[in-house]
Amino acid sequence: MKPVKIYTTNYCGFCLRAKDLLKRKGVDYEEVDVTGDDDERARLVERSGGQRTVPQIFIGDDHVGGYSDLARLDNEGKLDPMLQA
Repeated sequence: MKPVKIYTTNYCGFCLRAKDLLKRKGVDYEEVDVTGDDDERARLVERSGGQRTVPQIFIGDDHVGGYSDLARLDNEGKLDPMLQA
């Protein structure tokens, strides 16, 4: 399974939803909390192509986007193959 990294803050409801979706699927992930961490936030913006909002989710080196993007991939049956590829 490809590694999953999710950038979050401690006050983000969509972050909780994304983490819950991943947990329900049995996906281990690395969480990077950018709350008040300007250096990590800068890395997130650079890695995501300018996105400052959270969550931002990466599967391997691929930028998935936020919670809505993750949920859409799951609903379309595309998330599991991405995780396994």
